[in-house]
Amino acid sequence: MRRRPVILFRMNFDQVAYYICMVLAFIPAIVLHEVSHGFAAYKLGDPTAKNAGRLTVNPLAHVDPFGTVILPLVLMIAGGPVFGYAKPVPYNPVYFKDKRKGDLIVGLAGPAANLVMALLGSAVSWICYPMAASGISSDFFAYFYLLFLPYFTLINLYLMFFNLLPIPPLDGSSIWAFILPEKYLPHYYRVQQYAMPALLVLLFIVPYFTPVDPIAAYMNFFAGNLANLIFPYAIS
Repeated sequence: MRRRPVILFRMNFDQVAYYICMVLAFIPAIVLHEVSHGFAAYKLGDPTAKNAGRLTVNPLAHVDPFGTVILPLVLMIAGGPVFGYAKPVPYNPVYFKDKRKGDLIVGLAGPAANLVMALLGSAVSWICYPMAASGISSDFFAYFYLLFLPYFTLINLYLMFFNLLPIPPLDGSSIWAFILPEKYLPHYYRVQQYAMPALLVLLFIVPYFTPVDPIAAYMNFFAGNLANLIFPYAIS
């Protein structure tokens, strides 16, 4: 009769550990993504992010009330994976010698940071693999190896591939400004104002009213397959 409370406590503790691992993976993924944007701009001669105090890994400097707090909490309560975003780092392309090249570098710096973190998570998992293969005797190591590292790798890959979508205001849209001929740029910038509603339709309306979820299919295919490729065991 005394075993039931112990089992319930164990289940609750596992759930708490799951959310702790998600938060600990989520925060550096979004913070370093934004810091990388600002650092790239700074190296190209733009002091905007530095003057705004955004070249810091302090999460409080990057908190967006909805994207960093409310949205992840709602997803936690709903029982889904933690996802969100940080406050975008400001930059001013007038400081760049080549505005189009500078925009591209700054835009791709965030996804590049996520790729580096995903590879780091994968590398640590391979280093720990011999220990895990010989038997996991520690709860801490089990949570770290079987929960934190896979989620840390996955969330960084999801953030990378999501932000690489060439839809404003996502980072991948900087590719269009780089490859389009100069004469078409004014038309492109005018179209940008309609891109955010189109992105929201793809994210929420299309999956709700149809059985098709193109964004999820895209991210699951690329992020999921890449995660399984670089990890010592299947994680998605």
